[in-house]
Amino acid sequence: MARGWESKAIEAQQEGASARPGPRPEVAPQEAARRARLATLALARTRATADLEAATAPAHRTMLQQAIADLDRQIADLTS
Repeated sequence: MARGWESKAIEAQQEGASARPGPRPEVAPQEAARRARLATLALARTRATADLEAATAPAHRTMLQQAIADLDRQIADLTS
């Protein structure tokens, strides 16, 4: 019984491997750096937003709101 299940699993893996798309086109180094920077900024914004939701001190909330606004400006610069 286990041998038959194992064979089916291997067969499914082989079918999955053959169904994968071909290699992706090359991305220019500048574009790759821009995408990486954009992902980093988006992650930082997500973290700052989560911190803002948990923040209770007014000064901390203000600082986080300013940081989020700055991150939004940087993201807008990269996407335009």
